[in-house]
Amino acid sequence: MGRPMVENLVKAGFAVQSYDRKGSGNRKSAAAAAKGADVLITMLPGGEAVREAVLEALPALLRGAIVVDMSSADPTGTRALGAALEASGIEFMDAPVSGAVAGAKSATLAIMVGGTVSGLARVLPVLKAMGNQIFHVGPLGAGHAVKALNNYLGAAGTLAGFEALLVARAFGLDPKPMLDAINASTGRNSTTDRKIPRDILTGSFASGFKLALMAKDVGIAADLARGLGIETPFLRQTLKLWRDAEKNLPAGADHVEIYKYQQKLSKGRSRRSAKPASRRKRRAAK
Repeated sequence: MGRPMVENLVKAGFAVQSYDRKGSGNRKSAAAAAKGADVLITMLPGGEAVREAVLEALPALLRGAIVVDMSSADPTGTRALGAALEASGIEFMDAPVSGAVAGAKSATLAIMVGGTVSGLARVLPVLKAMGNQIFHVGPLGAGHAVKALNNYLGAAGTLAGFEALLVARAFGLDPKPMLDAINASTGRNSTTDRKIPRDILTGSFASGFKLALMAKDVGIAADLARGLGIETPFLRQTLKLWRDAEKNLPAGADHVEIYKYQQKLSKGRSRRSAKPASRRKRRAAK
């Protein structure tokens, strides 16, 4: 998602120094990208990668600069990194996004911001170049907490939507009119509205968001709940299913490919249910 986000910053007139760990970008290191910058933005797979990149860039940052992490990360780690940056006169904000690659390309991302009001005022023009819905959800770490909870809800809704599709197909229903009815009713969610028609019924399985990242985000939500002493049995079960799918599907699988794992589970259940019935028939015949 970082590449189209950078392109939108350039379109908006910002001078961008970019570095990508895979080798692209117009600078050869995080420190070179950060040199002289007013705002440093990170968009990486997780909190550890963010910490590594930011600390590498720190000597090149000017005192008074702002670091904005737009990745999905653990809010506790975010606050710890914020304290380390504050000691060097650098403000840290978390601003994770929702909207996937399509939203990054069209600059229509929803952005959940954690940090100070004054910090948000300074970076707001930058954020507006990448998203059209910007929410200040609280102090540092709040953005990452909201993002984790959002993705937990998305992950749970994905499981439920795909299970409903499996049941519908087993019953002989045509998925299209079923989805039309659901999407006009209370069961509508992003899975029934977009993922099933776009990624499952077409067979593309290409949402642009990796299954491993979804599992990671649900894990962040579970860790947050556990740290707060909140009992969340449904969250635990959701995390278990995503982690099981991650183990059973190829590395790099798109998150909508969990449907294939659920499909496999449903077939296993059907076989287990069929065996006792056949045994009963044999006993009756005797």
